[in-house]
Amino acid sequence: MSQTTIRGFGPDEFKGKRALVTGGTKGMGAAIVQRLTAAGATVMTTARSVPEASPELFVQGDVSTKTGVERVIQAVAEQLGGIDILVNNVGGSPAPVGGALAMQDEDWQQVFNANLFSAVRLDRALLPAMIEQQSGVIIHITSIRRRFPATETMAYSAAKAALTNYSKELANQAAPYGIRVNTVAPGFIETQAAVRLISRLAEQSGTDYDSARLAMMESLGGIPLGRPGKPEEVAELVAFLVSDRARYITGCEHVIDGGTLRTI
Repeated sequence: MSQTTIRGFGPDEFKGKRALVTGGTKGMGAAIVQRLTAAGATVMTTARSVPEASPELFVQGDVSTKTGVERVIQAVAEQLGGIDILVNNVGGSPAPVGGALAMQDEDWQQVFNANLFSAVRLDRALLPAMIEQQSGVIIHITSIRRRFPATETMAYSAAKAALTNYSKELANQAAPYGIRVNTVAPGFIETQAAVRLISRLAEQSGTDYDSARLAMMESLGGIPLGRPGKPEEVAELVAFLVSDRARYITGCEHVIDGGTLRTI
C-alpha cells in the first residue's frame, strides 16, 4: 500500500501557498488571515475601506459588486499570479428589520450580492487557474442562520442557504480536478462588532455587558457550551479544512456554534 506524507501543523504548513481571504481586516476574516499567515501562507485580503493598520497584501474593493470583484481579481493576478486557497468570508445583513414586508427589491439584492454573488463571481474567476494546476481549496463562510432563520435576518438566512446549496454542487463539479470546496457555518461568534452590539444593547436596556451577552445567547435558545465562540476558533477550523490534513473532505458543511443547533 502506498504511503502519502501529510504535512502537519507548524510554521511552514502553508509555505508556498497563496491565499485570498475576503473581508479579512476585521473579526473572523482577520483571524483567518493571521492564522494562515502564521503557518507560512502568502495571504491577500480585501475590504471596502482601507483599515488603519493595512495588511501587507491588501486590495480595496467591494466584492458585492462586479467592479469590486474585477479589481480583486486583477490584484491577485498581478501580485500573486494565482491562488491555492480562497476563503469567501464577506457577508452581512444590512437589510432593514421587520421581515418580508419591510424589504424592497433593492434590499434583497444587496444582501444576496454580499452573501452569495460575491462568492459566485470570485469562484468563477479563480477556478480556471485552479483547474489548470489541478489543486485548490475553496471555503465559503455561511451561518447557522441558514438553518435557523429569524425575522431580523430573513434575507441573510436565505442568502446563506443559497450559498450552502451552491457550494455543494460546486464541490461535486470541482472534485475531479483535485479542488475541494467546503462551507463553515458559525454560530454566535464574539467579534469586535458583536462586542459593540452587546454594549449598545446593555446601554439601551440599562443592564451590564454580561447580562446583555446572556440575553443574546438565550435569544438563540441558549448555547450548551455556555459562551459565544471566538474568531480564532473559526480560523482554526478553516486552517484545518484548507490543509492537507483534510485532503479527503469536500462538499461538507462544518457547523461551529457551541451546540446551538439542536437538530441533526
